[in-house]
Amino acid sequence: MESTKTRKMAFCNKLNTNNTLDMESSSSIQCSSKKRQIQTPAAQKMVKRPKTELEEDVMQPGPPPASPRVSVRSHHLQQPLSLSQLAELIHFAALGKSAGLQQPSWCRLRHHKKVTGVNIVIVEGVTQNLFYKNYLMMKHLRTSYSTRMTFASPPNNVASGIFSSEVPKVDLISAPRPNDKLKKALKNHPVVTKFGMEKKGLTAYLLTQEERIKSHYPVKGFVGFEDFLCTDSVDCVSDCSPLYGLDCEMCLTEKGYELTRVSLVDSCGKCIMDELVKPQNRVLNYLTKFSGITAAMLRPITTTLREVQHKLRELLPGDAVLVGHSLNNDLAALKVIHPHVIDTSLLYKRELGQKFKLKVLAETILDKKIQTEEREGHDPIEDAAAALELAQYFIERGPCQVVELHLEDLWGYKLEEEPPDCTSILTPSFRFADVLQTLGRSVTFLGKRADISLDLSHQQWFISDKEMLASFKRQTKKPFLSVLQFSSFLDHMKRCFPDQQQLHRSVCAHLRGMCVVFAGPFPAGFSEKKVKRLFGRCGAVRRIQMLNTSVRVHAEVEYELLEGAVLALRTLNGLNVKGQPIKVQRPLSESTLDLDLHLDALEGDPLSSRVLYAVLSRSTSTQLNGHSLNGKRLAAENGVSAAKINGQSPLMSEESVRDSFSRFGAVKSITVPEKSGKCAKHAFIKFGSPEGKEAAVSSSEDLQQDNYLICPSLTPPHLVTWVAATTTSAEGTDEKILNICPQETPTKPVEENQGTDVMMKKLDRQLGKVFRSLPDVTLSVVLLVGAGSMESEHPGLCLLEVKQTKTKCFL
Repeated sequence: MESTKTRKMAFCNKLNTNNTLDMESSSSIQCSSKKRQIQTPAAQKMVKRPKTELEEDVMQPGPPPASPRVSVRSHHLQQPLSLSQLAELIHFAALGKSAGLQQPSWCRLRHHKKVTGVNIVIVEGVTQNLFYKNYLMMKHLRTSYSTRMTFASPPNNVASGIFSSEVPKVDLISAPRPNDKLKKALKNHPVVTKFGMEKKGLTAYLLTQEERIKSHYPVKGFVGFEDFLCTDSVDCVSDCSPLYGLDCEMCLTEKGYELTRVSLVDSCGKCIMDELVKPQNRVLNYLTKFSGITAAMLRPITTTLREVQHKLRELLPGDAVLVGHSLNNDLAALKVIHPHVIDTSLLYKRELGQKFKLKVLAETILDKKIQTEEREGHDPIEDAAAALELAQYFIERGPCQVVELHLEDLWGYKLEEEPPDCTSILTPSFRFADVLQTLGRSVTFLGKRADISLDLSHQQWFISDKEMLASFKRQTKKPFLSVLQFSSFLDHMKRCFPDQQQLHRSVCAHLRGMCVVFAGPFPAGFSEKKVKRLFGRCGAVRRIQMLNTSVRVHAEVEYELLEGAVLALRTLNGLNVKGQPIKVQRPLSESTLDLDLHLDALEGDPLSSRVLYAVLSRSTSTQLNGHSLNGKRLAAENGVSAAKINGQSPLMSEESVRDSFSRFGAVKSITVPEKSGKCAKHAFIKFGSPEGKEAAVSSSEDLQQDNYLICPSLTPPHLVTWVAATTTSAEGTDEKILNICPQETPTKPVEENQGTDVMMKKLDRQLGKVFRSLPDVTLSVVLLVGAGSMESEHPGLCLLEVKQTKTKCFL
């Protein structure tokens, strides 16, 4: 395996022949640049040259200037991103300034008006550490996305949180205006707007064919419903026609969702049909939590779907009106077409198309508790009777009285108490998914069945990620907001690693092994403190373990960043310490087998294409050769400070770094890792172009004369340390340090680790297919959310990119 030192020397030699002109032009830039005031060490968290009075953003190279792109504000780059902060960006991308929204607090979306849609992919089971452990496998994700941030996964469902996130202010949608009287206020209510103020018969609340098509009801003559059974229904019904309540339960089979139970009640609420149904295909999940159906209940059942279809048709008179809550799902499960229906989820309308749950309506309107936690699953007879009674209540009282009676307890409107001369104000709130649907923009969720805050008609459930991906790719017109949830990887990880903490420790140990070097032999009595002082000149040292034998002294040194280990191998290997040469080398372990390839990929990372790592180091000739030299005399001979000669190197300042590096090209920013604190001696230097970085790398020997050790940046800019060791709460306030993982951690067999590698590579290919199928100028968001629980404290990863007309890697 080619050593890191050999690779870096070859890289520098290749560039030496091409940088004469760059040096000359950069010298003129240095002469014309203005001197800046030296900042104190406490102010060196983020030091950079501001171009304007506004704070400079951290932008990645890539799309043309006129294309939409995301740029993260510099002081937010190394802070974990919360779901609420991500929602700011998604809201702004979808609605923009015309809706009264402002740019997100943590980033900027340039040319947001050109964004044509938003796609969010949620991957369960993959943490940030796992991504970087399998970095070589993730070719699409590491080359196609120019923004990467640590993601603080919320404890609840991420997809539901996105759909239900509240939009603070939407000027496009006028909230109800102040009115002098209650009845004037009621006129603006969605129920009254839809059905009017007057009390009417039941035919006024039947869904029209257009409404049934829009709500995804089975309709005769339409594609997809050819094998559905039509009831013997008359063409027209009257206000005297009988009402029947219907509810069904389903299970998940290898062919999709199939009927397991159907219940029908008459207009008096009496059950006239309650049948268990044997699914035609092998059952994968009985969905007992929702359906109450178990394997034992269906084992003796022989009733088929066709039999219950015919029985239902026989029970219903020709003028029957079916009532249900989201009845379209029940009829689809039954594979039955019935033209005369009342849907209580559409009867009790909410703002912006929101829908109440049947459980909420029953408790608020009827004062009945259904679907209680004490009972396992739902009772379809109870649900069918509740939907029937809700429809009867609405018809008997009329829309105006229903709204007036339940304006506050159901719809949440509050008539604010004001002086007599003031008017009352209705104060509703807006959910993001509902706002988009009101504006005529389609919204959809694709994934396994879950409790999502989105109407069922906008959800598509799939058994596997493969089926979901195929369905999404087949869509000729993509929804404006699409959320895809990949779950197969999490299922794989749970099978292979039941103990997720063990998996996390294994991944941490693997990544930390990439930052470890072995050194020795040292002279007898060489202490840990001296080793830290020696190796600390290459970067921040996280841990040192002395390896003392009866003959010689060695040390295991672990750095905070990959760059420290690279510089130690390059500059300290073969160094003469008190007359004795030491050898610095990588340990031979699983984490270092493909380390050269891993480092090459990280060096070519789009996020680091213009970034250089630099350490302000002590003088090798005076600090490490064992001679006792007088600092003042050496300072006079070499023209440097005595403090530097004696190993007390001055701290980095913006002015000194710019003076040393601006001759290679414009320096855009200088970032000191947060863990440096007041002892800042190493920094990441970002140039205005990759050529500036390459010119500096080719002049590494000259910079070493100025006591700078440099190498191309390997640690992505959003990471504080190579191994993600901190997480921040969802609100971005409280920091919590994770327990340090031991170096020797029991790991799974090689076969299972290789299986995980294969799964990661497959996942990357699938995400690449999703990205390529998106329309141009779509904001693509990939969320690696781990196990989806903050209790695990393993941070996830968020990747952002606006797909351009011509997809390319930002190198």
